[in-house]
Amino acid sequence: MSADPFAVLGVTPAASGEEVAAAYRRLAKRWHPDRARGQEATRRMAEINAAYDLVRSERWLERNGRTAPPAARPEAPVARVRAGAWLAEPLRRALGRELLAALEDGEAVAMVTPTSTWASPQALLAVTDRRLLWLLDDAPTHRVRSLRFRDVADVDQRLGRPLRRSAVLRVRTTGGRRLSFADLRPATAAAIAGRVAAPA
Repeated sequence: MSADPFAVLGVTPAASGEEVAAAYRRLAKRWHPDRARGQEATRRMAEINAAYDLVRSERWLERNGRTAPPAARPEAPVARVRAGAWLAEPLRRALGRELLAALEDGEAVAMVTPTSTWASPQALLAVTDRRLLWLLDDAPTHRVRSLRFRDVADVDQRLGRPLRRSAVLRVRTTGGRRLSFADLRPATAAAIAGRVAAPA
């Protein structure tokens, strides 16, 4: 996403979490495919979902004491290439330093969202053009993990019970390992499952 997620949601960067959530709900009511039909509604809803996930990811980093990388200063001479320099600034902020450092040159990031795993109740998941990349917040070592799409044998997503307001993304690797990413918004889990399954 190249647009400013705060602008997409119609809030300022200083908006509280409640204000951001209210703005998201207002826009989702207007553009949800059940209410607004057509390709424009689908495109706008995907943009709104991506913006909301980016804002939530950036706030997750702040809550967990992680700082976002500094913004580019055009007047400063560039001594070396910044991690993720090819990404839009909102994506760089949402990824934080550790996930940015783990990116490969030119690796495009499709989405970033908070999640939880069996290994860490607080994690940050990024979906790139070639792999899943996640940060385990409370792991003392090997905090950043990844799984290439070519190593995924199966992926599915299920709605959580009883209220079905969250979803779990389940991934089985070609080696038989099973991974679960919980506490995802249902639309986000479905979008991630679609991206992971597409290259296969």
